[in-house]
Amino acid sequence: MVQLMTQLFNSKLCALCKGRKLLCGRPTCPILERFRVAKSIESKLNKREIFGSSPPSIFVGEYGYPKVRIGPLVPPIEGNTSSLDSPLKWEDKSIKDILYYRSLLVMGEMRADVHVRRSGRILSEVQELAMSVKPVDSEILLKRKPVLKVLPSEFAPPLGPKAELLDFELTENPRIPRRADYVVSDELKAEQAIMRLYNWGFDEYYIIRLLSAGLLGLNRKLVPTRWSITAVQDTIGKNLRKEILTYPEISDYEVYFHEFLSNRYGVILMPESYAFELLEVWLKGSLFGSKEPQVIHDYEDFRGIKGYATETTGAYYAARLSVLETLRTRRRSARALVFREVTPKYYAPVGVWQIRLGVKKAMKNPVGRFSTLEEALNSVRQFLEHPFERYLEKSWLLRLRKQRTLDDFLNISRH
Repeated sequence: MVQLMTQLFNSKLCALCKGRKLLCGRPTCPILERFRVAKSIESKLNKREIFGSSPPSIFVGEYGYPKVRIGPLVPPIEGNTSSLDSPLKWEDKSIKDILYYRSLLVMGEMRADVHVRRSGRILSEVQELAMSVKPVDSEILLKRKPVLKVLPSEFAPPLGPKAELLDFELTENPRIPRRADYVVSDELKAEQAIMRLYNWGFDEYYIIRLLSAGLLGLNRKLVPTRWSITAVQDTIGKNLRKEILTYPEISDYEVYFHEFLSNRYGVILMPESYAFELLEVWLKGSLFGSKEPQVIHDYEDFRGIKGYATETTGAYYAARLSVLETLRTRRRSARALVFREVTPKYYAPVGVWQIRLGVKKAMKNPVGRFSTLEEALNSVRQFLEHPFERYLEKSWLLRLRKQRTLDDFLNISRH
């Protein structure tokens, strides 16, 4: 069942537009696009019992913490469904593809206390599902037919259909790697467990799933999925930073660029001691854009970020990790400046994974090497739409350099 939910703040504009005039300035109506996707799978969800192969996938919400929503995600499809929940493998997918994938995953939700003391049978089954590295045939019994809510808001994330869970059962044995079973069974701190799995080559989102399911750490508890993503990316990033600080610096200024899912990613690596900054702009007409777009940023030096990335939030840790992984592979250190420019064509927020993957793809697409910072800045500015001076004026990393050099560059750029 598909429900079209209404919101007062944009109801008048949407009523005038009806998705045809595109009065919001976007090239695609985000509401109609999601409604079309929802309608395309409605017939598959017209039942209370859902049997299919979970990718595998689970979800832990954050609302009401420490009493949270948790449940398995099961599509009404059997076979190899791993592509439905493999964010780091969605390199060639469109936003429409992602919306379709998310709409297929039915969530049977139940309330649970985050403190995992005595887990009941259903929670134990969910945890076993989380540990699998292959799709698992599963069955969920719901209190009513699942509902896929389509919010008439460009800000709504793509959520799948859901309903209250009455029962959940794995109908085949999950495939659990011996090393993962060892880590889950051992008395390891969460950081140790995360890094051990990462260095063994486990998929990042597999580790996130284990953390969310309350399977890692000494004082184990359920962790909301969104928090788990940031926690895992931050933990890996901190450990890679320590390693990179021991490597020699690169010898030239390097520029990289890639556009992914209508997000532009530019990266400048500098032959200087490690520091990192993310500069982000949502252009006019984009999801969170305004008439006068503002540059937001977060940054760190060799000691790491102070507190939490308050402006760019989860995007910061995703972008940083992609840069750090590249430097680790090269066994080099550098100062990194990342530009993220979000265009109006990014009509539905699909998750922080696209930032992780977008910067990762950018790091594989070098534009050139330069002998001066000014040349590197001039190179990356040609790919960006927002007035470049506003990036430069906001940047903490560039303020660390000699002010005269930056002033000279700004003066030259304005002529």
